[in-house]
Amino acid sequence: MSGVTYDYMEQYIRGLISQNEGILKELEDYAATNSVPIIQKEVGKFLELMINIKKPGNVLELGTAIGYSAILMHLSSNCKCDITTIERDKNMIEIAKNNINKYGFSDKINILEGDCLEVLEKLEGQFDFIFMDAGKGHYNHFLPYCLKLLSKDGIIVADNVLFKGMVASRDLLIRRKITIVKRMKTYLEMISTNDELITSVIPMGDGIAVTTRRLKS
Repeated sequence: MSGVTYDYMEQYIRGLISQNEGILKELEDYAATNSVPIIQKEVGKFLELMINIKKPGNVLELGTAIGYSAILMHLSSNCKCDITTIERDKNMIEIAKNNINKYGFSDKINILEGDCLEVLEKLEGQFDFIFMDAGKGHYNHFLPYCLKLLSKDGIIVADNVLFKGMVASRDLLIRRKITIVKRMKTYLEMISTNDELITSVIPMGDGIAVTTRRLKS
């Protein structure tokens, strides 16, 4: 499993979540058949929950892949929110665009092509909700730009922050992943020690970090 929580807990939690139908099921089947990684089942349910709680008008996503999570967030908002999503892989962009067009979401989901850092440097506007799911070794680099783009009471959700448990335990560390793990630890330290932010790290899926600005007295 993920290496983040006990297998029996993960299986039980996933068993509580009903199977998706329609659009999301079609995308899940495509991802499984073509070995394309998408967010885990419980993470998808968490995103749905957060979108329903926050009711964002504008969402920014780092890492589009086939468009699964962008479409999930859009559907979770009753198709009311506008989503900007960034992807650098041309093949993924083509697949995501086809999916977005196929289901009639092209007026609400906009893909920006390019490296996340380069796009973030030039991006303007304010976003109520930011979902970080791109290069795991660059979350610490993305953060300053995301905070600049985040609305006053916005929320950042970062996926894969425990990285198969390697971030929390040296016993699980794979040598070739040392740089990614070090940078992810830096990201978690940045969002956890900043007095202006409040963060909760949740051992769900591959680890989720939820960050927002601390209320000022």
